[in-house]
Amino acid sequence: MAGKHLDIKKLSLAGVVVALGIVFGDLGTSPLYVMKAIVNGGSEFNELLIYGSMSCIFWTLTLQTTVKYVIITMRADNKGEGGIYALFALLKRKPAWAATLAMVGASALLADGVITPAITVTSSIEGLQIFNPEIPVITIVLMIFAVLFFMQQYGTNVVGSSFGPIMVIWFLMLATLGMVQLVTNPEVLKALNPYYAYQFLGEYPGGFILLGAVFLATTGAEALYSDLGHCGLKNIRVSWIFVKISLLINYFGQCAWIISKGGLPGGVNPFYGIMPGWFLIPGIIIATAAAIIASQALISGSYTP
Repeated sequence: MAGKHLDIKKLSLAGVVVALGIVFGDLGTSPLYVMKAIVNGGSEFNELLIYGSMSCIFWTLTLQTTVKYVIITMRADNKGEGGIYALFALLKRKPAWAATLAMVGASALLADGVITPAITVTSSIEGLQIFNPEIPVITIVLMIFAVLFFMQQYGTNVVGSSFGPIMVIWFLMLATLGMVQLVTNPEVLKALNPYYAYQFLGEYPGGFILLGAVFLATTGAEALYSDLGHCGLKNIRVSWIFVKISLLINYFGQCAWIISKGGLPGGVNPFYGIMPGWFLIPGIIIATAAAIIASQALISGSYTP
C-alpha cells in the first residue's frame, strides 16, 4: 500500500492524466456557464463589461487558484494528504473549536460544490436547445442524475479509468475553440491588464455584485488540495498549467465572440456560440461527458468519510 502511495506522488504522464480526470472536473467545466452568467447579469452591455469581467477572471484564477492553492496551500500537506481533515490532523492540540471549524469547512466544501451538478450538467444539455427549443432539458438532467446516483452502489472504478482521457479531450477542445475566435479579435487580450478589473469594480454599475458570477470560474479549486493524496503534488501542479492555459484561451475566445456579436444574440450560450455548426453535436456530447465527470467527482466525495 505504501509503495502505491509513493508511485502516485511521482510525476508521470499517467499521473498528470489521472489528475485531469479527478481534480479538474468542477473547475474545468466552468466555461460552460461563467460568461453567460456575467453577460446576463450585467445591467448594460458594453466593452467594460467584457474586458473588466475577463480581467477579473484572469486575476482570480491567477491569485486565488494559482498562488493561493497551487503554490501556497498545497504545501501544507499531512504526509502527502490534503483537505480540511488533513489540516486538522496537523494540529498538535485539537480543541473543540478547531474540530468545529473542520466540520464547518468540510460542509462548506460540499455546499460550494453542489452547484456543479445543477449548473454544469444543465448548461451542457442546454446546447441541444439550439436544434430544438422544446427539448425537455430538466427531464434529461434528472435522468442523468438518477443514473449517477444509482451507480454509487457498484463503485466507479471502471468509469473512473476513462475520466482522464475524456478530460484531456475536453481541455484540448476548449483551447482549440477559444483560439479560433481569439485570432479574429486579439484585442481582448488587453483584459490581462488589471486596470480593467479595477475599472470594472469601480465604474461599471453593479460590477462588485457581478463578482459572484466571476468567482464561478474558480469553483472547485479546493479540489486541488483535497485530492492531493490521490494524485500527488507534482502531477496536480503540472496538469494545472495545461488546464489554466486551456481555460483562459476559451474565456478569451468567448469574449471575442461576444464583442463581435454585440452581446448574446437570442440568449445563446457563448460557449456554444463559438462552435462551428458542424461541431455542435460532438461538442455537446463532449461537454456533457465532462459535466458528468465533474458531477461524479462531487457525488463520490459525498459518499466518502
